[in-house]
Formats: sequence, structure tokens, C-alpha cells
Amino acid sequence: MVTRRDSDAWFRQPVVWLGALILAVTIAGCVATILLAWRFADAPIDGDGRHARSAPLEHAADARPPAQQAR
Repeated sequence: MVTRRDSDAWFRQPVVWLGALILAVTIAGCVATILLAWRFADAPIDGDGRHARSAPLEHAADARPPAQQAR
């Protein structure tokens, strides 16, 4: 009986280890991004409900309507 060498086993294929490495680095990057976002969260914007640091939060109520088209 002929015995086949174990060179075709899945764990001897370099592309499998490359894929596993890429997956592990991607997951580590996601975890690092989540931890950094949690640790250094943005501060809430101070405002009076209408303006946030001199930028209006909504359209001005006294804005003129667009000009009527001539008929």
C-alpha cells in the first residue's frame, strides 16, 4: 500500500496562514478602533438650542422665499 505524504494537509498551505493572519489583524484593528473611540469620545457641543458655537442648527425663519418665476 502506498502512503501519501502529509504535504497536502491544510495546515501546510501558506495561503491558509496568510488568510488567518489577515483576519486576525483586521479584528485587532477593529477592537483598537472601538477602544480608541470609547476612550477619546468627542465632547458634547454647547449651545442654546438654536446655535451651536455660532453656527445655526436650523434654517433661519425669516429667510425670504425664492423669487417667483415670470409668467
